[in-house]
Amino acid sequence: MQPLDLDYMLGLVPVLLGYVPLTLAMALASMALALVLASLLAVERILRIPVLDQAVMLFISFFRGTPLLVQLFLFYYGLPQLVSFLAQINGVTAAIMGLTLHFSAYMAESIRAAILGVDRSQWEASMAVGMTRGQMLRRIVLPQASRVAAPTLVNYFIDMIKSTSLAFTLGVTEMMGATQKEAAGSFLYFESFIVVAILYWGIVEVLSYGQRLLEGRMEQAYAR
Repeated sequence: MQPLDLDYMLGLVPVLLGYVPLTLAMALASMALALVLASLLAVERILRIPVLDQAVMLFISFFRGTPLLVQLFLFYYGLPQLVSFLAQINGVTAAIMGLTLHFSAYMAESIRAAILGVDRSQWEASMAVGMTRGQMLRRIVLPQASRVAAPTLVNYFIDMIKSTSLAFTLGVTEMMGATQKEAAGSFLYFESFIVVAILYWGIVEVLSYGQRLLEGRMEQAYAR
C-alpha cells in the first residue's frame, strides 16, 4: 500500500480553491432563477388555472422523473439539433439552465406545501378584514410560509452546489473538472478526489452553519 502524497494534496488545495467562485456563481445564479420559477409554479398549482395547471404538472413530473445528467445532455447536446440558436450557448449557460429547471420542479412542491400549511383561519381572517388577495399573501401568508420553506430551500441549495460537479461533463472546468484534469496529469487519482471531496464538504458545512443561524433567528421571531 502506497502512502498518500501529502505534498501533492496540499499543493492541489489552492489550485482547486481558484475554481470555487465559478462553482458558487453557477449555484447562486441557478438558485435565484429556480426560486422565481418555483414560486410561479407553486402559485399556479394553488390557483389551478385550467390547461396551464396540466402543463405545470407535466413540467414538474418530467424534471422530477428524469436524471439531472440526462437533462443537462438534452440541453447541451440534444436541443441544439432542433433549435439552431441554442447551438451558441456554452457549457456554463447550459448547466445553469439545467440546474434551474431541475430544482425548480422540486422547490415548487415545497413552496406550495408551505403556503398551504398556513392555517386556513388566517386566510379567512385576512379576507374578513378587507385585505385583497395580494395583501393577504404578502402580509400574512408568505412570511409564515417562508419560515416553513426556508430549511428545505437551503437544503436544495446545498444539493445544487454539489450538482454543479456535473457541469464538467459539458466541458466546464469548475472544481470537479479541474480535479479530473489534475488527476489525469499526475495519476494521483485518490489524492485528487479526496481533496475535492474535502473542499465540497467544507463548503457544505459552512452553509449548514449559516442554515442553523437562519433557523434560529426565524424561530426567535416567532418565540413568545
